[in-house]
Amino acid sequence: MHREVQKMREAALVYLDRSGGLQKFVQDCRKYSGITQQIVCINMSCYISSCYFLFEILFAPTDSKQSYAVYRFIISINPSDIAELDATLGNYILHNPIQAAQIFQSVCFIAIKTLSLIEQLQTEAQISILLKPTHLPPLPSYVLSLAEFPFNYTSQRFYMSEGIAIAMGIVTKYTQGARFLCTEETCQFSKGFRYIRVHLPGATESATVRNDFVCGLCSSPLQEDMKFRVLGDKQIVEMIDAKVLNALKGYSNDKSHFRIQTFTVFLRDELANKMKIGNRYKIIGIPACVQNGFQATACIEVNSIQLCKPSGPSFVSDNFKDLLSLTANSCWRFTAILANIFASQVVPPGTYNTLKLAILLSLVQTCEKENADYLDLLIVTTDTLVIDRLLNYSLCLLPRGIRHPPYSDVFPSVSKDKHGTGSASIQACSAVLAKGGICYIGDLASYKKDKLELLQSALESRTTTVFIPGKKYGEEADQQVTISLQTNFWSYVDSSSKKHIQKDNFLIGQMDMSLIPPNLVDAFGLLIHNEFPSCQQSSPMVHHILKKAIHPEAMLYKVSQQFRMQDYEEFISFAKNLHVELSPEAESLIQGYYLASRRVRRDSIHGSTLSASALKILISLSKAHAKLSLRKKVLEEDALIAILFLESSLTLKHGKSALCIAPNPLFPFDLSDEKSLQQRDSYLMQCHHQLLKFIGAYGPGIHFNTNEE
Repeated sequence: MHREVQKMREAALVYLDRSGGLQKFVQDCRKYSGITQQIVCINMSCYISSCYFLFEILFAPTDSKQSYAVYRFIISINPSDIAELDATLGNYILHNPIQAAQIFQSVCFIAIKTLSLIEQLQTEAQISILLKPTHLPPLPSYVLSLAEFPFNYTSQRFYMSEGIAIAMGIVTKYTQGARFLCTEETCQFSKGFRYIRVHLPGATESATVRNDFVCGLCSSPLQEDMKFRVLGDKQIVEMIDAKVLNALKGYSNDKSHFRIQTFTVFLRDELANKMKIGNRYKIIGIPACVQNGFQATACIEVNSIQLCKPSGPSFVSDNFKDLLSLTANSCWRFTAILANIFASQVVPPGTYNTLKLAILLSLVQTCEKENADYLDLLIVTTDTLVIDRLLNYSLCLLPRGIRHPPYSDVFPSVSKDKHGTGSASIQACSAVLAKGGICYIGDLASYKKDKLELLQSALESRTTTVFIPGKKYGEEADQQVTISLQTNFWSYVDSSSKKHIQKDNFLIGQMDMSLIPPNLVDAFGLLIHNEFPSCQQSSPMVHHILKKAIHPEAMLYKVSQQFRMQDYEEFISFAKNLHVELSPEAESLIQGYYLASRRVRRDSIHGSTLSASALKILISLSKAHAKLSLRKKVLEEDALIAILFLESSLTLKHGKSALCIAPNPLFPFDLSDEKSLQQRDSYLMQCHHQLLKFIGAYGPGIHFNTNEE
């Protein structure tokens, strides 16, 4: 056994030399010694057979040399390279990492003593080695999931796991290492660094610095020398399998059942604050079982963290490609047909087209970037059941479409850490879990005033602030944590509600929105009024509902077979990742409309009713329509759709303006054949011409050349 250990030490030394780890180790030693400048490195000779190596290094002298109980070093390990060098050592690192760290501990101790890198170091026990594998073999036996049984947390070897951070504690201190001395003064171990306690994976604070140790020489009690205690940072994070996102969707074709359980991960020292709540991470660590009184908690001591970035498909289905080529002569037809046939499993084709187009635009305008273009939807309707089904269905087209459950919080909250530390833990919520997706919060009228004010603040700033009272959670001072919200919000208002108090003093086209605070209505990007279908349209809706009740899984329309839900998922994922830019013509049209509308929508008391955020909404809508059209440049045609959407929304909020658009400007005709598509194109061209006249009349100093046709 000693010969195998010696051979592994030699292999470890060779690996450190070849990988550059030896040079990094020397630099880390200089930090402990207080050495600030390396003058020259003359020579290196290495005798592998005796595990002896020599550096001739001259350092600048230093006056600050402090003694530590424990000297901690991080060594990066590439399992593939080290297994190729020595298979025994590679296997030892993967399956016995704690014992493998002792191999590197011996090598590092010899290096320090041989090169006189740390003069204060006395014993090998003072060196703490943390091995950090760059990756693990892509085999099922190295993947750890609490969604599967059994959960092997006793092997104490490296596993990789993947999940979403749903709760995060504040950073606290823990004991990295401590020095113990014999209480018998005549004992030779009453001095020096014979007894060193170092934190091991899964060990609690009470296990590292207990008071029941005895001297191995004289059996006298040991006592900690508090001057030499080494403290480090610790953060407790709760993670959960990404499958939980499927359980939080309102509608899904996936009928499989699975078990979901959170698991605790410990982030220590340099890894503290490396995670953000709501993000998805791939971690490598050692599982352990932590005892907290009579309860045992499975946890993972994390060694490395990698952020998982969503990657969408690089293609769309052939049916969408064919449809795009058939409608290439018009910039509006492709998106019109998409909206017309969208969600045929829930509503008949041709119904709710304006709402469905708005939903598709909001879906493609989702990403996990800060300061992104967001597109929120607020729907006013009397048919809440159908609208709720339509929104639930649309959520499932995104990996992170979250239907907010009414029994939980929309925004993060604070609670006590359940591991007995008494510190604060920030709990995730629907808005955070929907990062890069949609948070559907249901009926807006069901929320109390304080929640609506919080929602308004979140919509305006795209952040939420969590207050942590220091006295309650054992901290010296109060803390405020600001969390970014990278999601679109969907909601609806039931206009037939009994709470709704009708008023008479309204402008032409204006809706009664007295049920919702006006500032909150303005905070939503789009306000869409979706009336119950007319008698002509209600018959297909009634037939659809009855047929679905009898045959829930049936495909009632041919387009449902041609354009499946999976096809729409791939299409949305592809379109949302397109990088689009505004063309000068589109930018000029948006700017002209915005300035003209600010001049028109103004009164002497309140000033302009068009807020500065309206410009962002216009740009976001224009980019979304370009993405939905699979274009990388925003054209005037995209800007026109955006302007018609916003003008309809402003009309519902504040009444008609001098632009005076029709009640349903985006879909004035039923799209039944090619002739109806041509009629729609002609109508939109008229709207474009009317818009140019409006800008020319009311835009300050803006002139457009309009060609009479």
